[in-house]
Amino acid sequence: MARTGVRVPHLPQHLSRTAGAVALSAVLALTATACADENEPKKTDAGEGGGPVVVATTTWEGAFAKAAGAKDVTVLVPPSTHHAPDYDPKPSDLAAVAKADFVLYAPFEPYADKIKEAAGSKAELVRVNLDNDAAKAAGEVTRLGGLFGTEVSAKKWTASFEREYAKLSKDLKSAWPGGKAPTAVSQVFTAWSARMAGARTVGTYGPEPVKASQVAELGKKKPALVLDNAHMSTGTVLPGSGAEQLKIVNYPGDDLDLLPVYRNAAAQLKKALRAR
Repeated sequence: MARTGVRVPHLPQHLSRTAGAVALSAVLALTATACADENEPKKTDAGEGGGPVVVATTTWEGAFAKAAGAKDVTVLVPPSTHHAPDYDPKPSDLAAVAKADFVLYAPFEPYADKIKEAAGSKAELVRVNLDNDAAKAAGEVTRLGGLFGTEVSAKKWTASFEREYAKLSKDLKSAWPGGKAPTAVSQVFTAWSARMAGARTVGTYGPEPVKASQVAELGKKKPALVLDNAHMSTGTVLPGSGAEQLKIVNYPGDDLDLLPVYRNAAAQLKKALRAR
């Protein structure tokens, strides 16, 4: 070895042992700290990889789960099913449920009991409030993010959603005929679209079929719009009233993106308002 020219003083034996012990203690402390850091549980967000396995009965629950940050989402009811509550779960559906960490369902779905039974002891059953009202939807996404441990992703989606919703609502209000809020009759599950447009709701109907007496009563309100539920339509609600009837879609597509539901409703409403 090359000599450096630096003289290293010789330590007495008892000092040499003491220095060695101190050095060894320091190494052990650093090693313990490193191991502790490696073994420390790290809080992960689905937006950064990982996340829970979620089974949703329909694309509506599935879209809420995706918005909340879940990446592994399986939907049981095909998007092509016109009326989701009529769906009869297959054995393969129930098998998928048994492997889930979370199972999302709505109480009005007749097959909910089968889903609960198939979930077993591992999966956590989560009852979802299916309502596209802006405040309720954002609240549900936030709640699910808390359950999934994906709060960061849920917060990001909610902020983006609120910006988009405000933009759509402002655009619709600028299309009011004569600058005056339009009147509307809504099916109970499409009232959210009237609120987005800033319309004045003068009556609601459903989810049961509209009765003749109810038609007469709603007709007296002379609404400009009838906001029907595309998934539960019973035909023309107020025939001969002059009101324009729109079919509002509540369920997202198979991409589980909730925002197009609002965009599509806004496009229909804007076209109808400008035509008046």
